[in-house]
Amino acid sequence: MQDFAGRVAVITGAGGGFGREFARLAAALGMKLALADIAAEALADTVDELRGRGATVLGEVVDVARSDEVARLADRTYAAYGAAHLLFNNAGVGCGGYVWENGEADWQWVLGVNLMGIVHGLRHFVPRMLDAEARGEPAHIVNTASIAGWIAPPLMGVYNVSKHAAVALSETLHHDLRLAGSRIGVTCLCPAFVTTGIAASERSRPAALASGAAPTASMRLAQAALEKAVRSARVTAVEVAQQTFEAIRAGRFYVFTHPQILGSVRARFEHALAGQPPADPYAARPQARPPAADVEP
Repeated sequence: MQDFAGRVAVITGAGGGFGREFARLAAALGMKLALADIAAEALADTVDELRGRGATVLGEVVDVARSDEVARLADRTYAAYGAAHLLFNNAGVGCGGYVWENGEADWQWVLGVNLMGIVHGLRHFVPRMLDAEARGEPAHIVNTASIAGWIAPPLMGVYNVSKHAAVALSETLHHDLRLAGSRIGVTCLCPAFVTTGIAASERSRPAALASGAAPTASMRLAQAALEKAVRSARVTAVEVAQQTFEAIRAGRFYVFTHPQILGSVRARFEHALAGQPPADPYAARPQARPPAADVEP
C-alpha cells in the first residue's frame, strides 16, 4: 500500500504507546481513523488530540479479549467509513514471574489480549477486507508481536507464549491469504523494549481477572526488570511507528526494530537444529540477565 490519504486505519491499543503513534502518523498521512482502547480516558486524549489537528476520528472503548466488543468496533467502522484499509491489531499487556507461579487469571488476561485480541480482529475484519479487495480496494494488516515471539527470556513466560503465538498466527495468516488468492498485506511487528506504557499494564486488567494474590518475589523482580528496561530503551514508539509504515509501503512482513538482538534469535534456532538445550537469551548481554528470585515456599 502506497497511497494512504483518504483511506481508513483501525488501531487497537490507541490510547498510548505504539497505538497512539500509529494514529498520529496515519492522521498526518490524511487517513480516517477508528481508534480503540480499553482505557477510556487515554483513548479520549488521543481522539481529542487528533481531532484538534483536523483528523476524522471515531473512538470506541473496547476490550479486545471480547469478540463481541471487537465486532462492535468493526460494525461502527464500516457504518462510519464503509471500509477498513489498515488494521493494526496492536493492543497488548504483560505480566511476569516464574511460570509455575502465574495463576490462571494471568494466563487468561495476557492470552486474551495479546492472542485472542488479534484473532478477534482477523475474524471481524478480514472477511470484509476480502470482499472489498474483490472490488479493487487494497488492505494491509499489522499484528504487534514482539522479539519475545522469537526468544524466551526467563520471568516472562506468559508474555513469551502469547507473542510466540502472535508470530505463528501472523505467518499463518500470510499463507492463508495467499492460498485464498488474496494480496492483502501482512506485517508482523517484533519490537524489543521501547518507551511505551507496557510496564503499567496492570492498570488495565479487568477486575474479573485480578490475580487475587500478592505478587511473589519472582513477579516483583520481573516487574522491576521490565520498568528498568523500558526506562533505558533507546528506541521510541515514534521510531517504531515510522518503521512500521515503511514496512507497509514496502509490503514487508517482518519488522525487527532492534536488529542487534537477532543474534540471540539465530542462536535459538542453531541450538534447536543441533539438538542442544535452549540458547541463553542473555548470552550477548549478560549484564541484562535478572538475578535469581527466591522460590516461594
